[in-house]
Amino acid sequence: MDVIIKEFEEFLPSNQILTSLASRYSYSYDASFGTYLPDFVVQVKNKEEVSSILKLANKYKIPVTPRGQGTSLSGGPLPVKNGIVLDMSQWDSYLQIYPDDLVAVVSPGVLTATINETAGKYGLMYPPDPSSAHVSTIGGNLAENSGGPRGLKYGVTKDYVIGLEVVTPEGEIIKTGGKTIKNVTGYDLTKIIVGSEGTLGVITEATLKLVPKPPATLTMMAVFDDLVLSGKAISKVLTNGILPSKMEIMDQFSIIAVENYQPIGLPTDCEAIILIELDGHPLAIEDEMKKIESIFTEIGSVKVKIAKDEAEAASYWKARKLVSPAIVKIKPTKVSEDATVPRSKIPEMFQRLKEIREKYNIHLVVFGHAGDGNLHPNIICDKRDEDEMIRVEKAVAEIFEAAVQLGGTLSGEHGIGTLKSPFMEMELGEIGLDMMKKIKQAWDPNNILNPGKIFPEKGQKLVLRG
Repeated sequence: MDVIIKEFEEFLPSNQILTSLASRYSYSYDASFGTYLPDFVVQVKNKEEVSSILKLANKYKIPVTPRGQGTSLSGGPLPVKNGIVLDMSQWDSYLQIYPDDLVAVVSPGVLTATINETAGKYGLMYPPDPSSAHVSTIGGNLAENSGGPRGLKYGVTKDYVIGLEVVTPEGEIIKTGGKTIKNVTGYDLTKIIVGSEGTLGVITEATLKLVPKPPATLTMMAVFDDLVLSGKAISKVLTNGILPSKMEIMDQFSIIAVENYQPIGLPTDCEAIILIELDGHPLAIEDEMKKIESIFTEIGSVKVKIAKDEAEAASYWKARKLVSPAIVKIKPTKVSEDATVPRSKIPEMFQRLKEIREKYNIHLVVFGHAGDGNLHPNIICDKRDEDEMIRVEKAVAEIFEAAVQLGGTLSGEHGIGTLKSPFMEMELGEIGLDMMKKIKQAWDPNNILNPGKIFPEKGQKLVLRG
């Protein structure tokens, strides 16, 4: 390894190569489970450096794991085969808005929220808004095809990527797409790379579509006495021709956790609340909000409160963002899932989650992007308690099974990584999974780039202990 590092020092400044044990441990984990120590870490700041690293890695057959800020909930940036961690988070040197074309061109280390904030200066918006937007890099969001609350109306990351600069696993630099909104020249390599979790290429630049910023927003909180009924209400709103920009749900357990953590005044005697945001022309969204209020009145067992001003609306959305930090005050370990089902199956999924909670005697809370079926069943536990973790592993497996049985998917926005790979064949089937493996093999014949992700190894099972 010392010989290999000396070759890296021929084209990289020594301060960009991290070899100390402390540095390596800093890159050995993410926001999911498991610790894997890389052999060394390289911080990159241009495409030539990435290209040279991958060519050398192929020469020596060394695994390379791209990494942003390490906020992944599925194990995407974990160096499970050791080797090199490619730290992209320092590469935030470029963010250019082209207002006349409604696009932004960015380097991979730019924080996602910064893109939206900069676009706002031109009256534009970058819609994808994962909860980690203020700390996660756009490169990581591209790799995982991240979503967020606005995904209901505006879509997810892949819907806003129109061009990429990518270094292939063998070190060649290519461009896909461009600055035009329409592009049907050959295979859509852009869409293949976005969401490939760093297994098909290293993104070194992205061209992102922007949209005009809506002139006004309105927010409502609807309080439900029955969790399953709240799921039915979601479909009722959408089938009446109303498309909110956000439609989020919090169950009673998450509401109580937030109120215990940082009291906001949420009702704790209900089974669920739904937060709805409408955006657009002020008169149009006022009319739509009245329609939603009428729909909920017809359903019954619902109390509706429309935020009187921006400050009250902000307090509602603050409550939603506080769920994650609030629930880890209950127990220290949080298993965050994002199983997604068709909207019509949301009530049935809620019922299945209730049954799983009772069957395994676990602390399971439910919140998430209810409008597009992207739920976040989170299990609060203590990884030091082995008996509890065995029950949690069984519960997580049943959550995945329930989602797939209801016509849903293992992941709506977190990605597969290491945690969900044992369940891939359950959703895709043997042939479907094999087709994906063939794509990986064609792009990365030496299996250099982010090995051990997405595809299960023989006998691999979900393990959250240790």
